Amino acid sequence: MDIIHNKYIGTKQKALAINLDPKIYGSFAEIGAGQDVAANFFKAGASSGTIAKTMSAYDMTFSDAIYGAQQVKRYVSEQRLISMLEHEYGLLIERLAQLRGDTTTFFAFSATFSALNYYKTNEGHGWMGVRFQLEPNGVFHDVVIHVKLLDNDNNLQQQAVGILGVNLMYACFYYNEVPPVFLLSLMDNLSKDRIQIDMIRFEGPHFEKVDNRLMSLHLVKYGFSDAALFGPHGQNLQPSEVLYKKHIVVIRGRFRPLINVHLDMLSNGVKQFLQEPDVDKENVEVVTELTLQALKERNADPTAEIDEKDFLDRVDILCSLGQTVLISNFHEYYKLVAYLSKITKLKLGVVLGYPNLEYIFSEEHYKDLPGGILESFATLFSRKVKLFIYPTLRDEVILNCLRFYPPPHLIDLYRYLITNNKIEDIRHYKEANLNVDTDNVLQLIKQGADGWEEYVPPEVANMIKDRKLFGYYHRDNAAKEALNINSSDLETL
Repeated sequence: MDIIHNKYIGTKQKALAINLDPKIYGSFAEIGAGQDVAANFFKAGASSGTIAKTMSAYDMTFSDAIYGAQQVKRYVSEQRLISMLEHEYGLLIERLAQLRGDTTTFFAFSATFSALNYYKTNEGHGWMGVRFQLEPNGVFHDVVIHVKLLDNDNNLQQQAVGILGVNLMYACFYYNEVPPVFLLSLMDNLSKDRIQIDMIRFEGPHFEKVDNRLMSLHLVKYGFSDAALFGPHGQNLQPSEVLYKKHIVVIRGRFRPLINVHLDMLSNGVKQFLQEPDVDKENVEVVTELTLQALKERNADPTAEIDEKDFLDRVDILCSLGQTVLISNFHEYYKLVAYLSKITKLKLGVVLGYPNLEYIFSEEHYKDLPGGILESFATLFSRKVKLFIYPTLRDEVILNCLRFYPPPHLIDLYRYLITNNKIEDIRHYKEANLNVDTDNVLQLIKQGADGWEEYVPPEVANMIKDRKLFGYYHRDNAAKEALNINSSDLETL
């Protein structure tokens, strides 16, 4: 039976459906602004069939006594959420498994949130998760999400958390077979200007075929978040948790495939960033970024669908090289910088090629901004941002910052940025790399041409060959397959 997303079912109807399901039984625990989740189940009616316990360890001392003290005193964190889930689910099994375990699928819902304070000086956000069984006496599964609250009112933020919590519970039990439907249903009866979901993670045997990196892509693709982050081992990460109070070096690319030029750009860009006097060398996070636009074929229709396999191919290569990957919907660089600047106040480094410098100084890209290019530059070249430019070979001339000539009316602005150390050439680059173009390497791979391996790192070449990525199909293999086909034809005669 196909699972269909019923986007018209209301929050009260969802809560009542769960309350009336005789198998679903568990507890709700929250810290902060999560009270409305349990309240929705109480108000829906028949809650005694679902709720074993609700609680709120609001005081920090009480919270530590119940869930354990943390080394880092951050109560709105994934670490605190996991300790809540473990404690509450453990109590359910300990106290109720023998009594009703044969007929019940237990769950523990937990949330830790910081809503808008009285003076509106903070940004509302929080963690929410469910640990649940899908069959009586079965193993547990986890779904964990991180949420940004965008309403400019504390009560509205609490209401949004309440709706989202019901959506998450409903999805865990009724949409768990189809992760894309699961994701879409989280925004039922909510709008994207009320919340952003920038991290989701599925765990447990029922979700073993779910690629959480693909879920990150879907969060951005569906507009649930402007960006999503995952680590070298494919684990979904919450950007603020990883990048908070860090120096960040980011390089943007299509990475189709990743070639030696990219690594040379990144390694030399990072080296120069670490030489900056206001950078703590022990506190730097390097991020490779893929935009939604970069995940489509060059010159493709903007409305075209993203090839998910191609996306995972690129990500597998980046992760194999130990990269932390950011997926974003920031086509313009100043939007990327604005996003990262909300997470950290420390210095940012942006590594980019010379053609991107030309792009940044093209005023046509800022027509929708009231302040035009100056408005974008106010963000892009804020006090704590520096661009590192990798040169380009064009018509036998090496183009770099010293050979960049913006339109005449922007020359003084460009000189100001150079003089104030906001833009710098990448030095000590490998000149042989300047003759290499990513698209040409891709064509060589597709054609099975000899020698393309010299343009990519050895581990990347091996992965492309072993997994036949990017349309790779070696001519020797094609010949062998043709011989096999001919032999089988002869055997049938």
